Amino acid sequence: MDLTNSKKKRFGVSFAALFAVVLLLSCSVSYRFNGASIDYTKTKTIQIADFPIRSSYVWAPMASIFNNELKDIFANNTRLIQVKNNGDLKIEGEITQYSQRNKAVTAEGTSAQAELSMTVNVRFTNNANHNEDFERQFTATTSFETTQSFTAVQEELVTQMIEDITDQIFNATVANW
Repeated sequence: MDLTNSKKKRFGVSFAALFAVVLLLSCSVSYRFNGASIDYTKTKTIQIADFPIRSSYVWAPMASIFNNELKDIFANNTRLIQVKNNGDLKIEGEITQYSQRNKAVTAEGTSAQAELSMTVNVRFTNNANHNEDFERQFTATTSFETTQSFTAVQEELVTQMIEDITDQIFNATVANW
């Protein structure tokens, strides 16, 4: 009787292993580690315009940091060729808002924490499939302790927000998330 149970267990393990192998071989799973889902037979080029700052509050280096980061994310995560005109995909827009506000107040009535916010308006055109065209705003915020000098942390905070926003734009345009 012990021998029969042992044979049954081996048969069960063998069957499970065989089933798993058959399942793996019959399935076709495609993973893209960069998150992009682009049909490169239809879409080969991308046109990314420089985004001007249209916000009343401005930090001068912000536009160039944003424009470079946006172009870099597409260059590093897709095989799309960046062109100046007539791209299969087109991304344009403007930085519409950059602001700082108090987020927390101490018992003495002074600011303890501040929040920095950035909003970018994006117009996306997919010349291969105009059903995917959109105009949308993307926003990122970050906070900092007011015991820190704003000028000392501004570049780091803006860079964090830009990375967040460019990831959002990438996901909305070519990752279909």
